[in-house]
Amino acid sequence: MTQQPAAPVPNALSDAPAPAAGTYPGGRGPAPLTPADETTWSTVGHLSWLAGSLVGLPVLGPLVLWLVLRERGPFVRHHLTDALNFQLSLMVYALGLAVVGGLGTLLTVGLLLPALVVAVLAVAVLGVVLTVVAAVAAARGEWYRYPLTLRVVR
Repeated sequence: MTQQPAAPVPNALSDAPAPAAGTYPGGRGPAPLTPADETTWSTVGHLSWLAGSLVGLPVLGPLVLWLVLRERGPFVRHHLTDALNFQLSLMVYALGLAVVGGLGTLLTVGLLLPALVVAVLAVAVLGVVLTVVAAVAAARGEWYRYPLTLRVVR
């Protein structure tokens, strides 16, 4: 009686199914963005607070983009994380101004109201200017860090 050849042992590398199109090698996660796409999405991420502002929550735009695109490349992750942190920082600063300024205005029977208005406008203008500077830097392919930003999200 002749002996049957043993069934071939499957090779883990050659017999594994090919990763789906648009994923990292090994099929884990989404495909990385091209450098041009990273630059584009980084720029959009800095300006996305405008979309969130339409519903009264400027942090919403950077948050959604950060959740969707953060794993797609180091450049886009850096810029989206910084944009999100900056918008969170502006919210904290605005809340602090509202509390301190509101109490100060009440205690001084309205004398601090002009100073409160000037401070709120200064924070708003600073936020817009720094966001535009960051968007321009991202469009140029430069790494940029917002000043005066609380690093909440890593």
